[in-house]
Amino acid sequence: METISGSRSGPGRGRCCRPGAGFGGASWSNGRPHYRRTRQASRAVSYLEDVLRVLWKLVAGAILSLTITVGSAQALTTQRVGNFQQPIYVTSAPANPDRLFVVEREGTIVVVENGEVRPFADIRSAVSCCTSERGLQSIALAPDFATSGRLFLFYTGEKEPGEIHVAEMVTSGATAPTGSLRDVIAPIPHSENANHNGGQLQFGPDGALYASTGDGGGGNDELHNSQDPTSQLGKILRIVPSPTGLTDAAVWSLGLRNPFRFSFDRQTGDLWIGDVGQDKREEVDLAAAPGIGQNANFGWNCFEGSLPGPATDSECASPPASGYVLPVFEYDNPADGCAAIIGGYVARDAGLGDTYGRYLYGDNCVGDVRSFSPAAPFATDRYEGIHVNGLDSFGEDSCGRLYAVSATGPLYRLLGPGTTTCSGEAEKTVTLAPSHVGVRAATRKVKRNRRALISAWVSPCNGRRGGQVTLWRGRRNLGTRRIDQVCSARFRPRIGRRSSFRVTVKADQTFAGAISRRLTIRPVRHHRR
Repeated sequence: METISGSRSGPGRGRCCRPGAGFGGASWSNGRPHYRRTRQASRAVSYLEDVLRVLWKLVAGAILSLTITVGSAQALTTQRVGNFQQPIYVTSAPANPDRLFVVEREGTIVVVENGEVRPFADIRSAVSCCTSERGLQSIALAPDFATSGRLFLFYTGEKEPGEIHVAEMVTSGATAPTGSLRDVIAPIPHSENANHNGGQLQFGPDGALYASTGDGGGGNDELHNSQDPTSQLGKILRIVPSPTGLTDAAVWSLGLRNPFRFSFDRQTGDLWIGDVGQDKREEVDLAAAPGIGQNANFGWNCFEGSLPGPATDSECASPPASGYVLPVFEYDNPADGCAAIIGGYVARDAGLGDTYGRYLYGDNCVGDVRSFSPAAPFATDRYEGIHVNGLDSFGEDSCGRLYAVSATGPLYRLLGPGTTTCSGEAEKTVTLAPSHVGVRAATRKVKRNRRALISAWVSPCNGRRGGQVTLWRGRRNLGTRRIDQVCSARFRPRIGRRSSFRVTVKADQTFAGAISRRLTIRPVRHHRR
């Protein structure tokens, strides 16, 4: 306030060359003071003082608001779970979040339960490790693990060095014997380079097993795999494991460079991918439910993030009709440094305070744990107050609690200002109130290539206003609208052929997500007169 006051009173008088030239003194005419002008000037001074006083209050309020906004993020803390041999991933038993499975890169898996650490599996004889990025990368326990004892593993093989294996083991008692290891899909050749293997396994909301593969390594997608729909490299693969024998791995998404880590939002089912960049951008890709990325092309090597890429893949000359799926978030890869994004999870642990509902991620080279709100990634990106040397992965247990894995040995659980109580399957997610989304059309027959009027409504209404609903034509997202004051939203899609529509509303901290019934609209021909 002193600075503003000084700037108001100083320059006017300090720079004048005769008395009274400022707002506060009398003006001079023919050597005599003109007091009428002085009274006008006084009123002007009073007016300006009032204006400046109001402006100062507004500025001070804005500064205070900004301070409160920045300071409202309560920094997370960590609790060390244990120290391990080159840990690279962690998950838990689906029905017991307190039983953690820690994956060690050389080919071993250990169990942590009630403070006790014990061996669970050892497949080092089958794993090629640890040249460049090779090794045992991750595991996924079957949803019925408690009864079936089945778990799935992603690793680079020893017999044909570098080839990618998605395999299965079955427990016997408290361990999984090496003799139970068998391939679920045919091994994927990956011998030319030791980097860009991908490495994530996750069960999706549809019950299928999903796997991520890198582009085959080297630079610029030199083997031209990412855009090749016949190659299984540079992809997200969808697998429905067979109890016996091999099964096919369907290409689900393409155009990825090295999607080392991806995850599904445990509440909404959305697919989040952290794709490691080359020398321009590190990126986070989003494939929303219910489509979760089927047939999505994330652009590499035609694009690197949202920037033009090397574009040496022949398919770049004919982009997909639906366009490339560009990242929802990205950051620069420093020219003189290192960057390698580690994709994380949307936080669904209520104990994490205002981090709940935000997407957590990190960088292997930097080690800082950061997060952003999915609704506004760039505007809300922030540091969470945690640094993990050699950050290699995040993990999530069946209660939604999050973990950070350091390649140097430690495994940490992320803690917030609140507490999280888990008691097995019954409390593995936050209990949400049920919700409903309905859909209807003004008419189910529309003249060809004209627009239909589709209305959606959400119930319960209280607490939902301002939220978002999304219209889908098959697996294609046609757009999102805000829920208005009467908890409805309207869409105007063009009807060129018979089309089926559904509307979805995402879960929030109070209500569960929902999907509408299917609505079919038919085009009718124009009648010529």
